[in-house]
Amino acid sequence: MRLRNIKGAREAILNSNFVVQEPKNLKGRWHERFGNDNPINIEVGMGKGQFIMNLARRNPQINYLGIELYQSILLRALQKLGQEEPLSNLLFICMDARELPETFDTGEVDRIYLNFSDPWPKDRHAKRRLTSREFLARYDAILVQGGQIEFKTDNRQLFEFSLEEANNLPWQVKAHTFDLHYDDTMKQDNIKTEYEEKFSALGNPIHKMIIQRSL
Repeated sequence: MRLRNIKGAREAILNSNFVVQEPKNLKGRWHERFGNDNPINIEVGMGKGQFIMNLARRNPQINYLGIELYQSILLRALQKLGQEEPLSNLLFICMDARELPETFDTGEVDRIYLNFSDPWPKDRHAKRRLTSREFLARYDAILVQGGQIEFKTDNRQLFEFSLEEANNLPWQVKAHTFDLHYDDTMKQDNIKTEYEEKFSALGNPIHKMIIQRSL
């Protein structure tokens, strides 16, 4: 269960130089915020930030934005970042992912990462899943032509739902696996999230798919 209330979280986020306070004001101008024309990749639901921080360290030529809804979780990411060398190519946003089209312009994002998203198991909540057709439409509105989404989960039901959604819409499934850590091709350069480490240690296979926006 995600923590939602930690004393001081809101103040820490408001005072952090790594958190964008009014992200909608930067729609169409994110390259100005980063001070370069490098590609912009985002992680929706970044959790405590292990995945996106490691990505940013490995790829200084790419700009990264970590998006997290809960202030208490974002606070943990800020604390982790504060213990390490600052990263000039990484920023955080505290926001609801439903607001992505109001935050990024058409073609402003090159790649989207979704890692171990909430499965919302009840059928009536399907549209809340971050791989639902409702969210895929939001991603389609901000990705470049040919932009990709990478999704990982240990939830087989959610993964099968996600594949079906992508296959029934104008997205191309470039690759997928039901056992990432035993797939010699797809596991190359894999960066593990906190949840990935936890679930794989329990013996849960990790599923991954890469889908591409139609050209």
